[in-house]
Amino acid sequence: MSGAEPLRRLAVGVVVERRRATSRWGDMIWRPVAVLGGLPEAAPWTALSDGGDATIYYAGPADIELHRAETDGYRRNLLSGAPSIWVALQPTGGDPPYAIACVTADPAEGESLTEAGQAIVEAVAMPEPLRDAVAAFIAEHHVERGFEKRRRDRADPEAMARRAPRTGGEHE
Repeated sequence: MSGAEPLRRLAVGVVVERRRATSRWGDMIWRPVAVLGGLPEAAPWTALSDGGDATIYYAGPADIELHRAETDGYRRNLLSGAPSIWVALQPTGGDPPYAIACVTADPAEGESLTEAGQAIVEAVAMPEPLRDAVAAFIAEHHVERGFEKRRRDRADPEAMARRAPRTGGEHE
């Protein structure tokens, strides 16, 4: 995630699933299952389908922010063979039970969302309209940067050498 303002925002709708758990430690499992390339007319937390053990909800809108500095990550994502969008949900402790914390097309940012915490993070398939929009952004803003090997400073072999004990100081 870049600290600069994004050059483009893509509005998406987030779809989540609530499934009955087969565990004694919890009743329900929640997870993001899709993003929509655009916003539906439905209100957030509208049930889209109810199949007995699982219910699919439209969780609400979110923006995918595209930054010029992240084009290499977007490009690797599109070339991966299975382009993904990462969705993070944060528990609210109320109703609705989760809020959309982040939605990103950058694999590095998606991985960073999985670090220790309470968020539920899933990678979902990137819809075709989003692939096209991300590819157009890359074509317009990507700058190829060559690898530049840094030179290390020469080590001073005497820096960590043993020194003779001091004599005649004021602490003796």
